[in-house]
Amino acid sequence: MNFHNFAKSHRSIRKYKEKKVPVEILDKILETGTMASTSGNMQAYSIIVTTDKELKKELLVPHFNQEMVTQAPVLITFCADFHRMREWVRISGGENNFDNFMSFMIASIDATLASQNVALAAEAEGLGICYMGTTLASCDEIGRILKLPQNVVPIVGFSLGYPDETPEFRERLPMDAVIHRETYQHSSTEEIKEIYSKKEESGFKRYMEVPELREKIESLGIDNLAKIYTTLKYTEESHIGYSKTVLDYISSQNFM
Repeated sequence: MNFHNFAKSHRSIRKYKEKKVPVEILDKILETGTMASTSGNMQAYSIIVTTDKELKKELLVPHFNQEMVTQAPVLITFCADFHRMREWVRISGGENNFDNFMSFMIASIDATLASQNVALAAEAEGLGICYMGTTLASCDEIGRILKLPQNVVPIVGFSLGYPDETPEFRERLPMDAVIHRETYQHSSTEEIKEIYSKKEESGFKRYMEVPELREKIESLGIDNLAKIYTTLKYTEESHIGYSKTVLDYISSQNFM
């Protein structure tokens, strides 16, 4: 298939075959990651590849006990990393200009760009991936387990392996909802309802098909997808907690 159809065929894979990823394939896709766009060609990121079973077990709890953490043959963690750059600058007699929030953002973007290159390269090799938001939510614990030095923060990560499932496509918003021509185009209330109508229908159905979630949804009287997101998945309390974790950790990692 051509690249556009290939990219649109992405599915998040949470179940994997008991099959190792050959080192030469893994190295090939990682090299593709290092060719991603990067601010100032600094490559202010590091990629941590975890295959050790015991280490993956340690990572299970900070990744919210998602089974794919231990079931997938590989976990990859992409970190914002100015440790290496700052050491090089120090050795070379340069000024330390990278101990601030802007530097953290630059490194975070670099890490994210590299991660998407690796994800696409992996899928091109017949592998499956599933991004895990828990990488950032538990950045402090993951950083401790992975023995990250100062100036390094986990940003994004995913499980990796040969797929053992074929999930259905998850509805995306229509293109006109996310593409704005020239300047931002505000949508009316009716337009917003229409934008989310298909995702609302398919998303709500998907959650209701999981028995334990259905029980929670019905007990709380939740009747739409927006309420599932804000009442069950992404509560204000949890997001404030995660925000504090991230801000405290990037401060302790000397980015503030």
